[in-house]
Amino acid sequence: MWKQSVLVCAAVAMAAGAAHAADSWGLANETVTEIEATVVDIACVLNKDCPPNCGDGKRQLGLLTTDGKLRLAAKGQSVFAGAVRELLPHCGKVVFADGLLIQDPALTIFMVQNLRLTKADKLQPATAFDTDWAKQNGKANASDWFRADPRVKKVIEEDGVFGIKGLKPAPTP
Repeated sequence: MWKQSVLVCAAVAMAAGAAHAADSWGLANETVTEIEATVVDIACVLNKDCPPNCGDGKRQLGLLTTDGKLRLAAKGQSVFAGAVRELLPHCGKVVFADGLLIQDPALTIFMVQNLRLTKADKLQPATAFDTDWAKQNGKANASDWFRADPRVKKVIEEDGVFGIKGLKPAPTP
């Protein structure tokens, strides 16, 4: 009988812990969480500079929670890509964003890993950047798309790998 009780308790604990699909990245001050928030243009919220459609993808977007906290949406699932492409279609709408809340005394950010429009919807991975990039540039390894990006190559060609013209990496022995 006690074995059945332990199994029931374990099943309940596992079900309670399975609420988030986001993956921990082992970052300092991270919390895997889902927030309900309105997608907003951060400049609009902070200084009332509000172009239509959250700036059409040219501005930093954030998440304004139901309790009034503004969360900078710093990243989606794609390596070295921000979350603007993921959030822009939902400008002004409430979403449920599943990801990592990084609460540091200097800056709090939210890294979007999954989205859904209602609590009943299935979480969708935040991979719109990858899809759009592949349409424009062809398929590339998701973990190093930036090495094949023509815009990145142009910047490196003009400014060098360190962003300073003429500064080169030390030769390998």
